[in-house]
Amino acid sequence: MLSPTRQVALIAVIDANAGFRTQVAQVLVSLYRVNEYPDAERALHGLRAAPPELILVDEQIAPRGGCDLITQVRREPALAAIPVVITSKREPSVISETLRQCGADGYLAKPFRRSSLINLVTSMINKQVEANWENLPVRARTALKGTVEVFNNISDFIAAGEPVPFESVKDACGPLIDAVANNDFRGILSGVREHDNYSYAHSMRVATLLSLFGHTLGLPQADQLVLASGGLLHDTGKISIPHEVLNKPGRLTEEEFSVMKSHVTETIKFLDLAQDIPKPVIVIGAQHHEKIDGTGYPFGLKGAQLNDLARMASIVDVFSALTDRRVYKPPMAAEVALGIMTDQMSRHLDQNFVTLFKTMLLDAVVD
Repeated sequence: MLSPTRQVALIAVIDANAGFRTQVAQVLVSLYRVNEYPDAERALHGLRAAPPELILVDEQIAPRGGCDLITQVRREPALAAIPVVITSKREPSVISETLRQCGADGYLAKPFRRSSLINLVTSMINKQVEANWENLPVRARTALKGTVEVFNNISDFIAAGEPVPFESVKDACGPLIDAVANNDFRGILSGVREHDNYSYAHSMRVATLLSLFGHTLGLPQADQLVLASGGLLHDTGKISIPHEVLNKPGRLTEEEFSVMKSHVTETIKFLDLAQDIPKPVIVIGAQHHEKIDGTGYPFGLKGAQLNDLARMASIVDVFSALTDRRVYKPPMAAEVALGIMTDQMSRHLDQNFVTLFKTMLLDAVVD
């Protein structure tokens, strides 16, 4: 039976500064829904009507400050257990006693780096999920911890127009390759299944399945590392896609689909900034939406124009997208997804590689 769908987590931002609220919303737009409130009174009404999964509140929020608001929140049964983060321009060492007295769960310094905000929010929203990683075998645990840190930091590099340090990507993906070689990769796939950062979860599944594909085909570990790195980075351009498009449950309009397709060109722009990223990594990012019959995007490549790497990447991306848990759909069973890829996508995907992929999954007992 398919699992029920889940709503995208709602974050409440309570701050008198409209610019700050907008900045937070822009950073989180591809990951979460955000409700903004300019003062404590309106915040309380909004929190009661739509309880969030995390509250960010300014220390000086009118009329009586963030601590007073937190006290009121803790008195209400429906809101009492919601994690609360204090935002402030004061240093953590100065505000630590205030945090303790307020009963806040965390602190965000102003001004903040994009990665600081994303790391804080995702760690709190996914606290139990990531805590469960401690129970996994060491290779799987190390792979998950390293890759989520690298992935969360990517938004900083994009915002600054700087290249991602590819060495850090390779270092993070190294334990993944070891896990695949030692048949420890299932813990990685199960470890991201409930993670609410869909972009990370999907990219990690693609990275894992691509490296497993390479391992099954007998590729050297260095090539498997390239496949894993390409999988982790293949959708980085989605950071720029608004949540309402990225997570729309219904059919995208023509305009929305154009916005969605732009994530590939944005990915290419970002990866091209780095001089040390291997060409195959860029190929994975650039061509995973291309199709054998030329109906894919962004270049409309077809047939012999698509090398084996592009064909493998498109198969893994499609399989992962079909079997991923999304905010608007439960995960599709693997056998159903493979049936669609064989019966309905015969002109889109290389069926020889699909057959190899199917055999790989059966041998690995991947769900």
